[in-house]
Amino acid sequence: MRIADLNWMQVEELARREDRAILPLGSTEQHAYLSLAVDTILAEKIALDASEGMGIPVFPVVPYGLTPNFSEFPGTVTLRMATYCAMLGEILSSIRQAGFRRILIVNGHGGNSPAHGAVYDWLEANRGCQVRWHNWWNAPATMGKVKAIDPVASHASWMENFPWTRLANVKMPAEQKPMPDLDRIALCDPGEKRKALGDGNYGGLYQRSDAEMAEIWQVAIAETRALITDGWA
Repeated sequence: MRIADLNWMQVEELARREDRAILPLGSTEQHAYLSLAVDTILAEKIALDASEGMGIPVFPVVPYGLTPNFSEFPGTVTLRMATYCAMLGEILSSIRQAGFRRILIVNGHGGNSPAHGAVYDWLEANRGCQVRWHNWWNAPATMGKVKAIDPVASHASWMENFPWTRLANVKMPAEQKPMPDLDRIALCDPGEKRKALGDGNYGGLYQRSDAEMAEIWQVAIAETRALITDGWA
């Protein structure tokens, strides 16, 4: 249930009977031949698909995150840590003020993970609330399924190539890209990183079958849905 499909009066009524809400977090950054909004698209879609039919509001996905290392790739947008953490805290406070006390954050971008610490600070100041942080793509069952299909999977490779993250009329390379020295890449500044990565794929095939991607997506839906329904205090 998208918040975008509700008005304020409907949200007020909803919060009287449901105290759970979902906040997807994305990013706008290079993904080789895929959309710059891959992380945003996937975070929102998994949140909506996992909560389908449950009557739980999904707030608009936050499309910008922490991605300074890709700043030399045109189209990438990055925020400062202080800006992002402050923004996240204020969003959570607004969701709380609307009446929601159990909030699942569905994060689609690994670079956002350091902001998890800001959530703990927010919870300290907002006793009685619960927040779960879910990196959907590397949760145990989902990543296990990815590795079972093909252990060579990385940023901007096949594992992020779904029908809804591809671009029309953009042809994917057929070969498997060799994995780089990740320890060396981690030490590169943004300009050096762009030179080292070339198209931005970290390594692996660029695309696998839609049937295999559908299998991964179903595992991710089930794993995310379990966090929505189970284990809250």
